[in-house]
Amino acid sequence: MSNLAEIERLIGRIALSDRAAFDLLYSATSAKLFGVCLRVLNNRTDAEEALQDSFIKIWRGADRYASNGLSPMTWLITVARNCAIDRLRGRRAVGEDLEAADAVPDSAPSPEAAAIAGSERRRIAACLEELEADRAAAVKGAYLSGDTYEELARRYGVPLNTMRTWLRRSLIKLKDCLSR
Repeated sequence: MSNLAEIERLIGRIALSDRAAFDLLYSATSAKLFGVCLRVLNNRTDAEEALQDSFIKIWRGADRYASNGLSPMTWLITVARNCAIDRLRGRRAVGEDLEAADAVPDSAPSPEAAAIAGSERRRIAACLEELEADRAAAVKGAYLSGDTYEELARRYGVPLNTMRTWLRRSLIKLKDCLSR
């Protein structure tokens, strides 16, 4: 796979509507991003559709990448994971395959942890450990398992706005930790 600087350069070219760069990025990252989608959805067809949605979002949102400060693979993995979670939530909404949706593990290694290089994985884990245990678990639930804010607020017995505050402050702390 291409190195991170090359991937970042490709994203920059995609922001300028460079189709050749898009093809190269797809070739370099689609297998890993498909793995993320498959891990969340546990269904090959749904994962393929989520991957397609992911690359559409990457094409349309490449110009926003540079301002967010994440590594390029973290950004790409986040886009893919969010597309897969959206598809999973869509299943829940229409009542399809509830057993598979409930089977998405929350304590197993996340798609990000499996995909991000060892050093990044250790940094993220170390930063999560700096959070209070309930805040770290809420962040994992919201951003790795696809739990809604309402579900998390009920689970932790706090008002919805308190849960939003927990998550917002936790993400700020994680960002500060990762930028050290």
